[in-house]
Amino acid sequence: MTVTCFGELLLRLSPPDRHLLVQASSLDLVVGGAEANVASALAALGHDVRFAGVISDNPLGDRALAALRGSGIDTRHLARAAGRMGLYFLEAGSGPRPAAITYDRAGSAFALARPEMIDFAAALAGARLLHCGGITPALGPGGVALARAAQAAARAAGVPICFDGNYRAQLWAAWDSDPAAILRELVADATILIGNHRDISLLLGQSFSGEGEGRRREAAEAAFAAFPNLQLIASTARHLVTSDHHRISARVDARTDSHQTDEIDVTGIIDRIGSGDAFAAGVLDGWLMDGDLAAMAGRGLALAALKHSIAGDMCPVSRAMLDDFSARAGDVRR
Repeated sequence: MTVTCFGELLLRLSPPDRHLLVQASSLDLVVGGAEANVASALAALGHDVRFAGVISDNPLGDRALAALRGSGIDTRHLARAAGRMGLYFLEAGSGPRPAAITYDRAGSAFALARPEMIDFAAALAGARLLHCGGITPALGPGGVALARAAQAAARAAGVPICFDGNYRAQLWAAWDSDPAAILRELVADATILIGNHRDISLLLGQSFSGEGEGRRREAAEAAFAAFPNLQLIASTARHLVTSDHHRISARVDARTDSHQTDEIDVTGIIDRIGSGDAFAAGVLDGWLMDGDLAAMAGRGLALAALKHSIAGDMCPVSRAMLDDFSARAGDVRR
């Protein structure tokens, strides 16, 4: 069951030891990007994963390519082009201080790419699912064109689409955009939406509350009514105690049923970035394997929780680690 992921590969630069950028004398580099994080997590769980996109034809692009190949991802549909790799800088949070992200991705090879540079038909041949999301169209008119082309190819091939809302206000604000209208168009093609009541509020132009299962179900039902192709909505609820202690629950809504997990404590957080992508991968793993709502929510929550204990954007959790997960487990395995 092949999954094709499409999006921008990024390089993440972070000061070590939770320093601020103004204190930094060195920066650690890891490869990431929302769709690449989902791709690597699914590959680690044993799925056949392809990645489609455009990266720079220089040593930084080589570094990104090596990270995907090292994760066992098929990179034959990843085009190379002149230009720069998109960057983002992460200042890790600690205690009462939240993490902070600074983007430096304008004019990247991906943002300047044209749809004809990627053979979407080949990338989707025989695929069970296309995973994409709201970051690509947020990059500008070129990103919108790329997102439309990817989804048009999926429609033509009869491949279901999973769309992760991943709303990035900084990116949308950088150009003369209409995010609600653009995202409505793209979500209309989706079978699966990774998004919560805030995403649905943006899409539908009305306010929904995330307080309580009933209010979250209300938002899901409104989305199902607005988007006839949509069959599944997956989301998390996160309560921040400190930067190092979060309480998280997961929810999956279908048209006639839903499942919400209990809230679990996630403490001793090493790296939160990519945990939402790990959640998406866990949900998709459940959808690909058996389609049970409880399994999808449980696997999504487990993978998200485990990602908080792993440095970097990606979540290389094996099937055995996922199956052994317990919210209370912390002892050494011998």
